[in-house]
Amino acid sequence: CVNDLGGDFKGHGKSSSAADKVVSEIRANGGKAIPNYDSVEDGEKLVKSALEAFGRIDRSFVRISDEDWDIIHRIHLRGSFLVTRAAWNHMKNQKFGRIIMTSSAAGIYGNFGQANYSAAKLGLLGLSNTIAIEGRKYNIHCNTIAPTAGSRLTQTVMPQDLIDAFKPEYVAPLVLWLCHETCMENGSLFEVGAGWIGKLRWERSLGAIVRVKDQPMTPEAVRDKWEKVCDFNNASKPRSIQESISVLNDALSHIESQGSISMNSTNSRSVVSSAVDTTSLVGRELTTKVYKYTHLEPILYALGVGMSTKDPDHLKFLFEGSEEFCCLPTFGVIPAQTSMFDGVPSIPGLDMDLAKMLHGEQYLELYKPLPTSGELTSVSTIADLLDKGSGAVLLIDVNTYCGKDLVCYNQFSLFFVGAGGFGGKRTSEKAKVTVNPPKRPPDAVLSDVTTSDQAALYRLSGDWNPLHLDPSFAALGGFQKPILHGLCTFGFAARNILKQFANNDVTRFKAIKVRFAKPVFPGQTLQTEMWKEGSRIHFQTKVKETGDIAIAGGYVDLVSALDKPSLEPTERLQSDMVFQEIGRRIKEIGHELVRKVNAVFQWNITKDGKTAVQWTIDLKNGSGAVYQGPARSTADTIFTLSDQDFMDVVKQKTNPQKAFFSGKLKVKGNIMLSQKLQMILKDYAKL
Repeated sequence: CVNDLGGDFKGHGKSSSAADKVVSEIRANGGKAIPNYDSVEDGEKLVKSALEAFGRIDRSFVRISDEDWDIIHRIHLRGSFLVTRAAWNHMKNQKFGRIIMTSSAAGIYGNFGQANYSAAKLGLLGLSNTIAIEGRKYNIHCNTIAPTAGSRLTQTVMPQDLIDAFKPEYVAPLVLWLCHETCMENGSLFEVGAGWIGKLRWERSLGAIVRVKDQPMTPEAVRDKWEKVCDFNNASKPRSIQESISVLNDALSHIESQGSISMNSTNSRSVVSSAVDTTSLVGRELTTKVYKYTHLEPILYALGVGMSTKDPDHLKFLFEGSEEFCCLPTFGVIPAQTSMFDGVPSIPGLDMDLAKMLHGEQYLELYKPLPTSGELTSVSTIADLLDKGSGAVLLIDVNTYCGKDLVCYNQFSLFFVGAGGFGGKRTSEKAKVTVNPPKRPPDAVLSDVTTSDQAALYRLSGDWNPLHLDPSFAALGGFQKPILHGLCTFGFAARNILKQFANNDVTRFKAIKVRFAKPVFPGQTLQTEMWKEGSRIHFQTKVKETGDIAIAGGYVDLVSALDKPSLEPTERLQSDMVFQEIGRRIKEIGHELVRKVNAVFQWNITKDGKTAVQWTIDLKNGSGAVYQGPARSTADTIFTLSDQDFMDVVKQKTNPQKAFFSGKLKVKGNIMLSQKLQMILKDYAKL
């Protein structure tokens, strides 16, 4: 729907020719378009025209003008608001919308003689940013472009050769991409023109605290710190109002805790040696650690975060013989923290007092389900070091690999009390940020009563900090008794979300982020409140007895059941040749075997923890058959084991019973029929 009131470049008059010309061009190139000559202030009429012609709203276009304050604001800012408001419910109902606001360089940077135009155009950016936030959960995205393009508005002030260089054709492709259903960009600002596109963002200096507790703030203090206020070294780039405000919270915390001590006072115990350049620490590798484990560790972890055989859904996490045996996704923190904690105390130039360390936040992202046993290699690096005034925050990134494959990524946010004041930056682009839950009642609430031994059980997964078991050590930390591990509460919440919203399907778990807000004591009741917003589940965990929020700003990102990646084709397996040979021999004596066995056996052969291929040995129907794929009729017995373990059983290197009791061979269905199967493997052991 092409809207142009058709006035002159100052906004006066009315004509249908401008809109008609654009419509003709679109139609001539095979597109669909209709003209609309209403004022953009009459947004309902404009949107009604689009709906009558196309049945839906997919994008919003804004025309520009240049005159006095009122007409400019009515056309550019108020007009955009009215058109967008008119389209909003249609987009919301269809669960799709793409809105493009058109700002300008005059709005971003200001321009002599264009105060009204500049104000309106930057106002569009603020409007766009808020629409992007409010529309996100409805799949309505809003972005802003600031184009330089030759048009009716520039033909009187730009020479023709420049107008030719800044063709609208060099802007339109960006608009079309931002409007496409696969484009996930939201709440962004782009400059575009002459075939070039650039994305803009806000930058903020580190700043300075210019007042002290119980003393008036003076202009002289501002003057004395002015150079630091304007120093963009180690600048931050806030992306949300929450990030923007966080620095004020940090400043208040510093003022309250430090009293009249200045931020750079030598009396405060800084974490950073004066001889160390903090920027040189970023990216420094700490350690590389190999974590070896059997099925015992994932089971112990599952018990540590409250799983129980009382719940049938938990058996797949507690019994290595289960056909679906798997790791809880949050087990990914275990190998990572071993690597991370070994490296932190030995960072050159940093004075880390682990007795004053608090685990502030945690982020975990999975790239594939965790193996139930094997070796994982974790590489930890310093992501950033932040000065929060009252303390220092160390961000540690840990990438964990299985062989060459990246399995998961963790980010640990560690807060060292009293170690700030070294003049570092306060925020980091590299930090994974928490997100506040929606302001409505939760969609689901699940409660778990922790046991008095919960910390004693969880620590067996590898977190040996005596804070969680020794009363005297807990007292040194200011706690009346030992506290539960934050990552234990983290595990409780994650498994509740996995059950509530993903049917315990670990392949759908993508990422989790939390902030540890208040301590939990073993024996207290954890109440996980959850809000579903598309594929993101927001949550917080409360202590039911006190109402305190223990985990704040948490979220879990899930993969849609429809978007789960299909199994990748694998290389030829050793077992393939065995099944093919068994099939050849069954053709010779199939009738005899069907009479003796009378059963259908399905084999799930795994590779790297995933089902790589399925084979069926049918010794029940006709003269028997062997074929690749699941049983076409009901399987009497289903075997699951790895390609290598299958070969070891076939070659009699491994006793089948031993493989079963060690968890390598999983059997579902009629286990007794497996004895009949032995006659096949025994007769053809030398395949």
